[in-house]
Amino acid sequence: MPEISRFLGIVISMLYNDHQPPHFHAEYGEYKIQVSINDGIVDGRFPRRALNAVMEWYLLHKDELLENWYLAEKHIPLKKIEPLE
Repeated sequence: MPEISRFLGIVISMLYNDHQPPHFHAEYGEYKIQVSINDGIVDGRFPRRALNAVMEWYLLHKDELLENWYLAEKHIPLKKIEPLE
């Protein structure tokens, strides 16, 4: 799974040619979630602090995430996105 960002031990990735709706994946240790880019709906389990960090990052980079989704659909290399500071 191509990594697009990493911060606070959280790895953010996106698959090429993945199923709709547009979304990204996040992993933190044994925890995994999938976040819908259009509406922020989360599927999976994450510790509260890690989830809050992912959601803060998501809100800051929603446009870049959508751009990467469209690149992934075309099998074009994804762009790295700045980590949460």
